[in-house]
Amino acid sequence: MSHHDPEENLNDSANEHFNEVLDRARLSRRNLIRGGVGLAALSSIPFLAACGGGGGSNATPPPVPGTPAEKALGFAAIDKSLLDDVVLPAGYTYRVVHATGDRLVSSIAAYSNTGAEADEWTMRVGDHHDGMDLFYVDGAGNYSPTETPRALLVMNHESSADAHFFHANGQTSGGVSGKKFSQFDSWDLGLRPELEVLKEINHHGVSVAEVGKNGAGQWEYKLDSIYNRRVTGQSPMRIAGPAAHLGDIHSFMVTAHDTSGATSRGTLNNCGHGKTPWGTYLACEENWAAYFFMPGGSVDVDAKTKASRQRYGVMRAPHAGATAGSQGWSHTATAATDDRFGRWDVSAPGATAAQDFRNEPNTFGYIVEIDPVVSGTPTKRVALGRFAHEAAVCALPVAGQPLAFYMGCDSRNEYIYKFVSAAVWDASDVGGGMAAGNKYLDEGKLYVAKFNDTGDGEWIELNIANPLISGYATYVFANQADVLVNARHAADAVGGTKMDRPEWGAVNPANGEVYFTMTNSNAASRPVAGTDAANPRSYADNDGRNQSGNPNGHIIRFKETAGVSTATSFTWDIFLFGAEEDAGADINLSGLTAKNDFSSPDGLWFSKATGICWIQTDDGAYTDQSNCMLLAAIPGAVGDGGPITVNNSLGGASGTQDTFIGAALGEARLRRFMVSPRGAEVTGITESADGRAIFVNIQHPGENTPALGAGPFVFQSQWPGNSTSAAYGPLGRPRSATIVITRTDGGVIGV
Repeated sequence: MSHHDPEENLNDSANEHFNEVLDRARLSRRNLIRGGVGLAALSSIPFLAACGGGGGSNATPPPVPGTPAEKALGFAAIDKSLLDDVVLPAGYTYRVVHATGDRLVSSIAAYSNTGAEADEWTMRVGDHHDGMDLFYVDGAGNYSPTETPRALLVMNHESSADAHFFHANGQTSGGVSGKKFSQFDSWDLGLRPELEVLKEINHHGVSVAEVGKNGAGQWEYKLDSIYNRRVTGQSPMRIAGPAAHLGDIHSFMVTAHDTSGATSRGTLNNCGHGKTPWGTYLACEENWAAYFFMPGGSVDVDAKTKASRQRYGVMRAPHAGATAGSQGWSHTATAATDDRFGRWDVSAPGATAAQDFRNEPNTFGYIVEIDPVVSGTPTKRVALGRFAHEAAVCALPVAGQPLAFYMGCDSRNEYIYKFVSAAVWDASDVGGGMAAGNKYLDEGKLYVAKFNDTGDGEWIELNIANPLISGYATYVFANQADVLVNARHAADAVGGTKMDRPEWGAVNPANGEVYFTMTNSNAASRPVAGTDAANPRSYADNDGRNQSGNPNGHIIRFKETAGVSTATSFTWDIFLFGAEEDAGADINLSGLTAKNDFSSPDGLWFSKATGICWIQTDDGAYTDQSNCMLLAAIPGAVGDGGPITVNNSLGGASGTQDTFIGAALGEARLRRFMVSPRGAEVTGITESADGRAIFVNIQHPGENTPALGAGPFVFQSQWPGNSTSAAYGPLGRPRSATIVITRTDGGVIGV
């Protein structure tokens, strides 16, 4: 469950890669040119028009009324850093808002940072701060779309890869303590202490904390606010979906906990997020598949269950006695009356699904809607599909038109998806809470993206009526509910285009174009012969981390035809390529310099106040030269660059690959703004309405700290307790934290 190298490729479908369609594209263009087709005719070809080949279709779209025009970057780029602290440009400062373990109520003790706490995580800030957003509350206690003195900071808590920090002597199994869970060869070593398991389950999920300015004008969180609360790995959840298929959906969720399948428990590994136009929060369940366990000797229920689990990485192999990836949450001494531990055992000892937890994996992998203002039951929105969700970003809402939500599936060779609501947008639904969610997120169409050889693409609906789905031999779909619950198989069936780890998405408020980060890949997934237009590089990073394939990643963007949410076609290019500044022109395709080079883009977000595109990194390739970072970019528009050919070389193989790149940004339009402490990922960002404060999450500092052995921890990082400028909390074990960045002159951030 490494953050830098997540689960392996689980997509064994025969769907073509871009290299296959590009071979046809190259042939078509050359034949046209050799045949004497004029430039005027060439400009009408979507592939060339999108990449600056002429014609009106490559013109920059006019700004959407009411959105800001692009502004120049107004700070001096900072150098790379290996310091164990947050580094910012001159004129900027930061302070910690809250960190892992901070109490939300005064009735429990302040966090000790020694692993001594009992299971109080239902009222402590969770761990691995990730996607987040800010929600304003008006004087009547309702959601406000405009700035007020009261605000709620809502955020995801992704993983427990550092759970050894929560226990005094590290994690324990069968009397053995001091290791990370991933270092145990098998949890069959023995039972785990219940207290450890409860703490690990409950620090997952989502935190809601009221924030505001203190008497000195500094942002801080409010202890004992009526809005402070946690959603954890045990919180009750409602299962919702299209009315016509809801009964079938619930049949997939039947467990001994709820034999109707209408409810489930908990949310796990919430990574990127979304914010709805009506004012609710969307938590995205990403690497949820690795928490389940099957005792030695048990087998899958049936071939179809096995096929589903394999496609999602649940107990992937071996299926008899598999233990890989499990945290041992089902291995405790006591069988709790509510099966809080037993539910992680997904074998099938009962006669039916209503007598065991064989279906428990089916209850994870969704977009989870939460109303930050009203403390109610969160809802899993099945209509948006089940996969490794990484962000759910809404297109610019237009009155009288359906809403579109864009989602990535964060694994190698997975897909980009879009959900289009059946209901059309009505601004009177702002503040409508979960009722509005029922209106817009339960009825609609789910699509997967296919990128064509002409430089445009199409959205293919995932519907059981499609013969490619109803007749799919690899996985036999029973009904439309099955399509939604097994969306990865459905995307395989219709020929969605395999992409390279689609992570965060973001929508440019100036023109509605959609951006997605392709974080990185390895040599096995991206050899020279396996490159394609969307993933065009295959190379070796011969210094430092010595990684190969596409270790530095890139960012793709596309625009919908006519700019409407219901479009079933689009055009695309690659906005930026990550690279080391001295990597050579065939790798450093975006011409990065020492002031803006980066690797492994992950988090992505646009400021509504300034139009800046903020890029956050989660890097394991470039960390010999710099910790992870935050960069600011002036975005431009699809088609502002042109086609290029990449020369690849790796492991004795060489070849060329055509692709399409945006206009070079240079240091004037792309600058490094922040560098994180050691071992941390920079992820999650939002801003105050006036743009004078941005909130950024520093996740898992000290991630590579060795687990306890014979002696004490040897810390890779001790941030934030050791910060020279903003020390926070007890010194010792590192903690994920949210920081707020402001300008010393009180100005707008970044410009």
